[in-house]
Amino acid sequence: MTQAGTRQRIVRFRWWHIEQVLPIEADLFGAERWSAEMFWNELANDHHYLAAVDDADQVAGYAGLAWAGDPGAPDEAWVQNIAVRRDAQRRGLGRTLLTALLDEAGRRGAGRTFLEVAVDNAPAQRLYAAYGFEPVGVRRGYYQPSNTDALVMMRDG
Repeated sequence: MTQAGTRQRIVRFRWWHIEQVLPIEADLFGAERWSAEMFWNELANDHHYLAAVDDADQVAGYAGLAWAGDPGAPDEAWVQNIAVRRDAQRRGLGRTLLTALLDEAGRRGAGRTFLEVAVDNAPAQRLYAAYGFEPVGVRRGYYQPSNTDALVMMRDG
């Protein structure tokens, strides 16, 4: 586990990080967690994934971005996930990961960036709003098996 004050660095998410993110997924998302196969699929499709690791290469957080259109010059970017291990939360790591994803979307020239967030996750919605995301729709019953709705949010650029 990461101790308080341990410096995190952002690196490209690689296949060897998958084993470390699965317990984080289980803890934070329960039955709606992503499987190893889902992460493998994201990497196989060359989506942009990052991991926040400490000096011992332990993952404290991760985030991913997918593309609609040509990955070199996408029409849209989609934030796939952002997760920070509980003992590393409230230290700005989620903001750092989101900023890095948005920087990559901008670097590739994505015209818009979208994401989905649970309608009952007000803290995450506030974070996204602080970065210019605005609600544009709702996906009913999106998160399974809880049948929780997802708020679709978008920002230009």
